[in-house]
Amino acid sequence: MGAKWLPQSAEMPGIPDEVQVTKRSRHEREQRDAANVRAKQITAEWERAVPPERLAAFALEVEAARARGPRPAQPDMAPGTAPHPPRPGFEPRPPKKEETRRSKY
Repeated sequence: MGAKWLPQSAEMPGIPDEVQVTKRSRHEREQRDAANVRAKQITAEWERAVPPERLAAFALEVEAARARGPRPAQPDMAPGTAPHPPRPGFEPRPPKKEETRRSKY
């Protein structure tokens, strides 16, 4: 299931048609599978330990959170801009006006 390379075209030069996925060693895959199984065991034990009414309330909150979806992305701001304004005395300089400049001789 390797990436198939297309001949270079005007649309997407030299980009494979499949997404490249990081290959993991057998040991890494086994470790990840073991961690997932352990997480499911811990979740099942926790659900058995919690009273049913609290578990139902928690399930409703989880369902509502999943329905909301992820938070919207923050606006792309340059470092040092809002919400942190510049320190007093370090404000950016205003642009120079053309009429106040002297011409060079």
